Amino acid sequence: MNKDKDQLVSIGVIHKVYRGKLTWFVCKTNENGDWELPRTTVRRGESSVRAILRLTVEQALMRNRVLEEAYRTTAVVKTNGRAVTQKQIYYLMVQKEAGETLGFAGFHWLEYSKAIKKLASKKDQVALKNARDVLKELEKKAKVKK
Repeated sequence: MNKDKDQLVSIGVIHKVYRGKLTWFVCKTNENGDWELPRTTVRRGESSVRAILRLTVEQALMRNRVLEEAYRTTAVVKTNGRAVTQKQIYYLMVQKEAGETLGFAGFHWLEYSKAIKKLASKKDQVALKNARDVLKELEKKAKVKK
């Protein structure tokens, strides 16, 4: 892969418990856009974990903790008329605290069954499923330790 044409994208699969129910964060970056998981291009010298934490603070005034990598994929996308190889890393995250979510055209906290249907991208759907499975495993390990 040519380094000049490669792009690293960090994507958050963020959850929280709201009123006793596990919910997942989905958003739109613009009014006419699809529902997706929050994502950002990783800047030069920045780690993919730092990038998704930066995005959620800047756009959602949300403090999260990265728990685990949930999914990883590669795609070829068109950027400025040329093909770019994009490596996408999805992170399972838990919301720790939140302010006012201003940086998205729309957002929802949805239970899994509604969130999976709302997401337009098959990759986002697979990542959400994987994140849910990873979360179940982490919870199982935590119970064993107690």
